[in-house]
Amino acid sequence: MREDSVGFQCVECVAEGNRSVREARTVFGGRIIAKPYVTWALLGLIGAVFAAQVVSSGGLVRLGTTADPLVYEFGMWGGAVLAWHQWYRLLTGVFLHGGLMHLAFNGFALYVLGPQLERWLGHLRYAALWGVSALGGSVLGLLVQPTVMSVGASGAIFGLFGAVFVFGKRLRLDTRFILGLLVANLLITFLVPGISWTAHIGGLVSGLLLGLGYAYLPPKAGRESKPWQRALWHGGVTVAYLVLLGVAIAVAPIASLG
Repeated sequence: MREDSVGFQCVECVAEGNRSVREARTVFGGRIIAKPYVTWALLGLIGAVFAAQVVSSGGLVRLGTTADPLVYEFGMWGGAVLAWHQWYRLLTGVFLHGGLMHLAFNGFALYVLGPQLERWLGHLRYAALWGVSALGGSVLGLLVQPTVMSVGASGAIFGLFGAVFVFGKRLRLDTRFILGLLVANLLITFLVPGISWTAHIGGLVSGLLLGLGYAYLPPKAGRESKPWQRALWHGGVTVAYLVLLGVAIAVAPIASLG
């Protein structure tokens, strides 16, 4: 027992009562978070890498080209991945950008979409969504355009667009605005030269598929499942999609010979 302002409390009883209180979760099973720390960390990392690009390139003129030392060493280039097994390029290229406008667009989109998605999903699921969407964009580029060098977080951003659309539908929100933005960005992707459409489409498809898994699994009958059960479902979806991407990477050398 311990003394309290209203009398005495049984410490063991309070602890037992706290254990029986179910932790608050979002509709998608994520923990209730105070701040979108993952989004802030990603923004900070992208900004820091861009600053490093400017310093190593001696200015803004050569950014995003093979004359940019960091792009040359870490940009997403399927030829280096396949020939020299530089698998790290599948993700390192995501943090590089081709100029101020490129950085501003991706940074602003992440700033707008990221916090809400992170609050819906929690830190871990959100980080998985971002990373797998980025990887999905790189893998499609590896399969379809292995000779093209690409940089930027656009694949991850398009994955966020896809997930926001799915979650909006699941919550019965008005998704016309996000759909309009998505269509406009897809038009820009295919009408403006020099944009990696493979990164955008690969990221979008990844975000849509993971979003569907996170939004609608467990099935309707299991929505009252325990947090660990829901996490197991969502972890299974994530791992299954990563295995699918792994299979795609494995067949990439064969596809490049076709």
